[in-house]
This record gives sequence, C-alpha cells and structure tokens, in this order.
Amino acid sequence: MSKYRKLIVTTTLAATLTAPVYAGTYGLGRPALPEEVAAWDLDVSPDGTGLPAGSGSVMDGEEIFAEKCASCHGDFAEGVGNWPKLAGGADTLDHEDPLKTVGSYWPYLSTTWDYVNRSMPFGNAQTLEVDEVYAIVAYILYSNDLVEEEFVLSQDNFLEVVMPNRNGFILDDRAEAEYTIFNDSCMSDCKDSVEITMRALVLDVTPKETAAKGAAAETASVEEALVEEAVIEEIVALDPELVAKGAKTFKKCKACHQVGEGAKNRTGPVLNGIVDASAGQADGFKYSKPMIAAADDGLVWTEEELSAFLTKPKKYMKGTRMSFAGLKKEKDIAAVIAYLRSFSQ
Repeated sequence: MSKYRKLIVTTTLAATLTAPVYAGTYGLGRPALPEEVAAWDLDVSPDGTGLPAGSGSVMDGEEIFAEKCASCHGDFAEGVGNWPKLAGGADTLDHEDPLKTVGSYWPYLSTTWDYVNRSMPFGNAQTLEVDEVYAIVAYILYSNDLVEEEFVLSQDNFLEVVMPNRNGFILDDRAEAEYTIFNDSCMSDCKDSVEITMRALVLDVTPKETAAKGAAAETASVEEALVEEAVIEEIVALDPELVAKGAKTFKKCKACHQVGEGAKNRTGPVLNGIVDASAGQADGFKYSKPMIAAADDGLVWTEEELSAFLTKPKKYMKGTRMSFAGLKKEKDIAAVIAYLRSFSQ
C-alpha cells in the first residue's frame, strides 16, 4: 500500500471513530436489559421516592457500624486518620475551616441513605441488606445527636427526620438568572501565562492504603499491646484477668480517650486516675456544659457512677457530647472500670 493510500485510510478511520454517536452504529454493545437498568437505578430522592420498605434501630446500627464501617469511620463516626468524619462539626459552617459531616452539612437524609446503600462498605459496595442500611443511617443520626438511642428508622418516618442544614442550600438558578446575559462564551484579553497565586491550606482527601501504612499500623498495634501487657503485669491489687478483659473492651473507647503515660486529650478527655476522682478534672479539656454543671454539683466518678454512665451515657447525663451508645453487658463495664483503675495516676 502506498504512503498516499495509507494516509487516506488513516484519515478516514480517524474521522469515523470521532464522528458523533448519532452518525451511525458500529456493531458495538447492545441495549441494556430492564433488569440491568434496575440494578443501577438506586436513586433515593429527598421526598422519599425510591426508598425501599424496611427499618433499622440505632442499637442494631451500632453493631453493624462497628463491624463494617468503624475501621474507616471510627466507632463513633468520628473518622479514623484521614478517612471521612461522619459526625460532629455542629455550628462550624461559618468557621474558616468548617467540619462538614452528615450532621452539620448534609441537607437531606436521603443523601446519606443513598450513598450508604450505593457505595458502602468501601471495596464491597451494595452488599448491605436494606434493613442494615436503615440501621447504619439511624446510628449515624444518633452519633450526631439528632435522634435518641431508642430510635428506629424506617420508610414510614424517614421524612420526619429534619437535618440541621436543611436550609443551607439554594436552588441553582444560574441558567435562568445569569447565562442569558452572557452574549459570547469566548473570553478576551486573557493573560499570556497562568500563575499560582495561593495554595490550599487543607488537602483532606481519602487516603490510599499502602503496604508501608499497613506495616506501620501493625507495628503500632503490637507496641500498644506490649504496653498494655506491661501495665497489666505491674498490677497486683486488681484481678489481672479482669483488667485484661477491660483492656480489650476499652478498644471501643480508644478513638476518643487515651490512658497511660503520654496520654493526651482527644475528642474525649484523658482518663488516667478517673476512678474515684471528681468529674471534669482533665487539664486542658473543654467539657460540655452538663458535665461542668455536674462537676460543680460535686459529682465523683465512683464505680457506681461510672457504671451508670457507661451503661447509657446520654440517659445518665442529658446533653453530654459523648456519642457512645453504652456498654450492654455488666461484665464488660466492670472490666473497663478495673482497667481504668489500673491507671491510678
């Protein structure tokens, strides 16, 4: 084939491949079947359209969330590392660096339901049962102090849940209000070059899991375990078996609270020496108003008071910022208190 004919063939092929779709068919693919479309047509609208029948409670949601969501989003939806935070951020949208979560930012609950149902768990999307999705969404609402722990979410009461930022968005009417005044889409008097004038202060993106990160996390876990074992070995007065059980149960609390040497305040205060101590005494921690009031009234964290608080924090102290639903088993509560008592200083 001559060089000239090659050029014609190449040009013709390029023109064919870049032609508009409506110019003709090329024997590729087939129309999607109704059942194939239905498998991806999962939209749930703000008015409830698309919601399937089902229900899920906060308490069930806590267990499902711990199993399938907490590795990325934390036991209390507070986020792990650089993974998204789903709770918190109330009254921060007018701050320079607002915390945008389901509770503080999202205007419609349907967005939460639709996203969980469509895309979660990460890497294993669309494996959740309908009732599991309802339960997870109910727990996320609870973590944002929007419902009580007895709440059960269903398609019947879905629209009764009012999101705090429901009026924070406006309809995009630029097509009607602005586009008509633009007579020419071409720009003129453009700069010859582009310059970077500022850089983003926050680069908050979903992190990539790497082998190095996994190895570092594994090393950190081993070191934590060794520290815990060392602490347990030093305890004589307490039942070592009970303390060990408490150390294991306390992992549910580690996302917010630290204990031991070098412990720092996080979402919750340091808990060193908390057993039999007056409430609200952690240096540098900003307690909630109900906790401050309880401290002023002379609350002391005896084993009895701690037990009542750990059973149902929000029932024990109305208005507490602690989003944890509580420990259900008395033996777990006793173990955690024994573990906390081991950090007497």
